[in-house]
Parts: sequence; structure tokens; C-alpha cells
Amino acid sequence: MRGKVKSRRRSGCPVSLSLEILGDRWSLLVIRDLMVRGFRTFKEFEESDEGIATNILSDRLRRLETNGIIIAETEKTDRRRGSYRLTEKGIDLAPVLLDLLIWGARHEESLAPPALMVQMEKNREGVIAEARKRWRERDSTPLIPSFADDGAGRSSKRR
Repeated sequence: MRGKVKSRRRSGCPVSLSLEILGDRWSLLVIRDLMVRGFRTFKEFEESDEGIATNILSDRLRRLETNGIIIAETEKTDRRRGSYRLTEKGIDLAPVLLDLLIWGARHEESLAPPALMVQMEKNREGVIAEARKRWRERDSTPLIPSFADDGAGRSSKRR
């Protein structure tokens, strides 16, 4: 319960409380990019496949930081540059993000490789453990590839 942001809440329901913090696509996509794509800088988020506007990105980064999901850090090599990192509270979203990824690939047309999705679904605990390991080690190597359209028009939908 530490680190709670004091604000007016709609209800005490845990789902409602979570949605107040994470209930828009941009917040979850920023968390995804930090967790599985290894993004760290404003520029990397800005250049993400979804094309987030800079004002929205600034707002979401600020809100995620205010809610204790991410922390802003100054780069050691260049004090003028900042980067972002998930907090322990943020990395605890790994199972949620993995389940959203698997659910989306199973029920919607996507560019996610079906074999990768099957592998991730079968090895949930291993994928989550790897995400946590990379977070602890500050390893920004992408955990999964970008699913940007490669022009081949491939999509996956598993049922």
C-alpha cells in the first residue's frame, strides 16, 4: 500500500483503482515499450510504431511517474539526457502485459508471429522471469520483436 497517490477515487474496487492508473492505451503501451522493447528515452517512445503525440507522451510519462510505475533518471554518460525505468511496482505488471499480449494475438488479427505467441503462452513463467531478470540487470535488449507491418501483410489469429 506504500506509494499510493492520494486522489479522489471512483470506488475501492481493485479493478477500478487499477484502471484509474492504467486505463488508457498509451499508458500500457509505454509500459510495454519499457518492459519488452527496452525503450528508455522520450525519443524512443515518440518513434514507437503507434505514433504517440508528444503532449500525450509527456502527460502519460508524468502520470506513470506520479503513480510510482516508472522513475525518471539522468543518464550517467550524458547528464543532459534523461531516461525512464520501471519501478518494482511497474515490473509487477509483467504478468498482466503478457496476458494482454497473448489474449490479443489469440482473438484479434495481429502481426505477432503465431509460433512466438504459442511459445510465450506455454512458457508464461519463463517469459515473466526473463522480463524481471532483464529489469533487475537493467538490460534493455528487447524481450520481443516489434510487430510492425513488414509489408508482407501477415497477420495471426489463433482460436
